[in-house]
Amino acid sequence: MQKYKFNVNGMHCASCTVLIESEIGDLKNVSNVKATLNTNSVEVEGDFGGKTDEHIAKELSKLVEPHGYSISLGKTKHKALWGEFKMAVPFALAFIAFFIALQKMGIVNLVNISTVTYGTAFIIGLVASVSTCMAIVGGIVLSMSANFAKGGDKVKPQALFHIGRLISFFILGGVVGAIGSVFQLGITGMFIFGLLVALVLIVLGINLLDIFPWAGRLQLSLPGVLGRYVLKLKEVNHTLTPFIVGAATFFMPCGFTQAMQLYALTTGSFWVGALTMFSFALGTLPVLALISFSSFGMRDSAKSGVFFKTAGLVVIFFGVLNLINSLVVTQIIPPLFSF
Repeated sequence: MQKYKFNVNGMHCASCTVLIESEIGDLKNVSNVKATLNTNSVEVEGDFGGKTDEHIAKELSKLVEPHGYSISLGKTKHKALWGEFKMAVPFALAFIAFFIALQKMGIVNLVNISTVTYGTAFIIGLVASVSTCMAIVGGIVLSMSANFAKGGDKVKPQALFHIGRLISFFILGGVVGAIGSVFQLGITGMFIFGLLVALVLIVLGINLLDIFPWAGRLQLSLPGVLGRYVLKLKEVNHTLTPFIVGAATFFMPCGFTQAMQLYALTTGSFWVGALTMFSFALGTLPVLALISFSSFGMRDSAKSGVFFKTAGLVVIFFGVLNLINSLVVTQIIPPLFSF
């Protein structure tokens, strides 16, 4: 067994480290693997039969390339594709205009974090499902699709995974809401939560733009060890394994999920918290189901950069609105918008 250290390109958040460790850790000749976001690197301990470091890097890179990462011996300069904004900005403005129309009709509400609607949670789920933050869940789905396809059963395991995910988000979202009932949040408490959610969304949006590699280090997330335990569950050989893994994704380190969990906490209600998290999970369902049954991957698309930048601009817009609203609630600034 020997130790090797390689550079990883394409890492954005805690989900990335968990996914990379999972893919490389599945190799029989690897005894230990540790990915680090701060240094964009991965340390691997294993027996590669005397192969050169360059050869090993190429082999490992092939494992993670489907998820949008690459592994190399030396660091490669990050390329900010500014030209993609020519298409991303108009798309983002169109979506924002659509959002304002929905806001006017009362269908969604992202301006005021204290009155987030279920439609809002659904839309956040749609955005989250195609973000780099949700790459880990997509990776789990792809892995399970491949494993169960070998056994000839493609539909049932995937259905159990998504059913387990929806049920757990409903029940655990309700639990989080019920826990929130213990706390009496005044104006100061709502300001702090609103500010925190706004900052989480802004950092997520900046990460999606893929122009500032260092932004991933600012992202708040649950400890990666929780994600590693979830990934270990998929190794359990049981009919209900897909259901259990789907349910456990509630604890994966995704900033979008955590932003909604924070809101569920402020509701102080089991039912509101449950329905909010269920709506969010329902929003992630279309893309994750597409990944399950067609091996679809946005990160493999030629236009994925434009799509992510569009999503990033929209998420930053939502985050700034929440930030402004938090300042308005505490009367630090006067209302700036009428919608």
